[in-house]
Amino acid sequence: IRCWSNIPFITVPLSRAHGKSFAHRSELKHAKRIVVKLGSAVVTRGDECGLALGRLASIVEQVSMLQNQGREMMIVTSGAVAFGKQRLRHEILLSQSVRQALHSGQSQLKDMAIPVLEARACAAAGQSGLMALYEAMFTQYSICAAQILVTNLDFHDEQKRRNLNGTLHELLRMNIVPIINTNDAVVPPPEPNSDLQGVNVISVKDNDSLAARLAVEMKTDLLIVLSDVEGLFDSPPGSDDAKLIDIFYPGDQQSVTFGTKSRVGMGGMEAKVKAALWALQGGTSVVIANGTHPKISGHVITDIVEGKKVGTFFSEVKPAGPTVEQQAEMARAGGRTLAALQPEQRAEIIYRLADLLTDQREEILLANKKDLEEAENKGRLALPLLKRLSLSTSKLNSLAIGLRQIAASSQDSVGRVIRRTRIAKDLDLEQVTVPIGVLLVIFESRPDCLPQVSALAIASGNGLLLKGGKEAAHSNQILHHLTQEALSIHGVRDAVQLVNTREEVEDLCRLDKLIDLIIPRGSSQLVRNIQKAAKGIPVMGHSEGICHVYVDMDASVEKVTRIIRDSKCEYPAACNALETLLIHRDLLRTPLFDQIIDMLRVEQVKIHAGPRFASYLTFSPSEVKSLRTEYGDLECCIEVVDSVQEAVEHIHKYGSSHTDVIITENEKTAEFFLQHVDSACVFWNASTRFSDGYRFGLGAEVGISTSRIHARGPVGIEGLLTTKWLLRGDNHIVSDFSEHGSMKYLHESLPLPQRNAN
Repeated sequence: IRCWSNIPFITVPLSRAHGKSFAHRSELKHAKRIVVKLGSAVVTRGDECGLALGRLASIVEQVSMLQNQGREMMIVTSGAVAFGKQRLRHEILLSQSVRQALHSGQSQLKDMAIPVLEARACAAAGQSGLMALYEAMFTQYSICAAQILVTNLDFHDEQKRRNLNGTLHELLRMNIVPIINTNDAVVPPPEPNSDLQGVNVISVKDNDSLAARLAVEMKTDLLIVLSDVEGLFDSPPGSDDAKLIDIFYPGDQQSVTFGTKSRVGMGGMEAKVKAALWALQGGTSVVIANGTHPKISGHVITDIVEGKKVGTFFSEVKPAGPTVEQQAEMARAGGRTLAALQPEQRAEIIYRLADLLTDQREEILLANKKDLEEAENKGRLALPLLKRLSLSTSKLNSLAIGLRQIAASSQDSVGRVIRRTRIAKDLDLEQVTVPIGVLLVIFESRPDCLPQVSALAIASGNGLLLKGGKEAAHSNQILHHLTQEALSIHGVRDAVQLVNTREEVEDLCRLDKLIDLIIPRGSSQLVRNIQKAAKGIPVMGHSEGICHVYVDMDASVEKVTRIIRDSKCEYPAACNALETLLIHRDLLRTPLFDQIIDMLRVEQVKIHAGPRFASYLTFSPSEVKSLRTEYGDLECCIEVVDSVQEAVEHIHKYGSSHTDVIITENEKTAEFFLQHVDSACVFWNASTRFSDGYRFGLGAEVGISTSRIHARGPVGIEGLLTTKWLLRGDNHIVSDFSEHGSMKYLHESLPLPQRNAN
């Protein structure tokens, strides 16, 4: 921790040898020296007269935060001309003897002719005011700023270059933010034939080239160029087929069509790209991003430095495989081809995958052994997660059985008619099932999830993007290879993609134009993070699995300990494991209660006492910190309730709407519990562990959903389908059905076609 002007801030280790730009976005967090270039469109208001003060304040706040982390920040700013234009216009109005008009009304002002203002004069009038504004804003964060005005000649004169370099280094050494701008009041025209001639030469004809020149001169790690567009597009932004380029490589400019420049400013996107490539050649990483969008401008600079997928990142290192955007497009195209196959062909792919899981058992277990050894050596996984990571022969056999169940049950999943209506004579409407589109499944420490989810996506005709945890990298790689091998028998290899790039989960959740549904499989923290990060993409899943078992006063002695043991101890890390045990008050200090406690002790289950349970005991176990706790281990909470009604109320208050159980021989009490508990799965005299797609006969599941929309509980094939409407007519138009038209609506329900009995 360092202090500057009594404000503490964290200093991060940022040193690195300059000379080579960062290869990946994730490395940008190591940038020590950063130049932020603010384009005219970012700094100025929409009317080009005056500054966008709120936006500028937000940028200053972000720069100050990074400066206070121990980084060396520099700003190349536009805005002097716009600020000066505002001041000069005001002065002209006053000097034309309109003071009287100001008092008599605005109508006379509207008729005043304001001459065209010369840019150099505007710059001269605006520089001091612009700098005063920056100084006032940085003062709020106890940071000092200094102004430097340069021209192209300052870089061509060797002595001036050295002086400029020395001044900037001294300012950075003193923790001062240099604010640099071209001296537009005296700037000469650019020198001919001096642009992009080599690493040491670029003419300063706008602030883009100035920022690039400065970044290379100062051996800067990162140059952030903020404009009024999201980044670099493969065609002019706003055109129908324009796509944002995530990563731009030298040599790609031939595939890009540049549009016109922004509403203000000297350069355009072509000038920015040229400057960016020149800086990249000089060893500085570059990101071009939008600094004007109200939803992102408040954190765009810090997001870039944190390595988030914002704007266009310039890199000299091309990845070996496709980008995640390309993978998503491949998955969509492959999914559509998959959906067009005959049901028997999709089933054949799944049967083939099931066979490969058993035939290639040794290779799979060998890869899984590598993952387990690496995880144990690094000590980064808790025991429950290690259990999830582990594969075995029995697990693979169970997987194969589950996949064959999926194949058998998927024969009429896609294209099934679920409603037929005769709208009018010769006008028939059908509602049929269709795939959702492209699914993104993010899973942790569970390689067995990959073939399960792949089989469900294949059966439902969906394209699939898989993002597994790095702790299961070897296992996931071979399982994905086998999945693609199975898909290849019908030429749809690309329908299932495994994301191997350094994409952060948060970045994947922003691909709302490429992904239709996100399904997280992992810890409650992972699910919460994804639900928070998803931008316009629905998330199917549950953030917690706080499952309850209520032991009623009429419970069977023989059933209680069996069900509780299985619910808690069979697989305590599962999301459908018992976490809170509710006991009817009349059972306290009875032989049945003693049997429950003895069984939990034998199974080495740590008990936490709820507030009411603790009040009944002289020496109680540790009192629970929260009744909303998912332990995921051999631990559980015990609480006392007075009735089934109170048990239901407790579940609604502290549960997660996952799975809840009643143990009782009283049918009336059981039915009350089943009807009133508002959870995805509610059981009577059965273990919570039955809440599973395989055990439900779904073959497998992509997850358990506690959502109330679309799918709830274990989600199998049906939960991965949506519907579309097919209308078949014969020259029908709506006006024929008007009051004086010739046709009438019938709206007759028609019989559904017979489902495949096989």
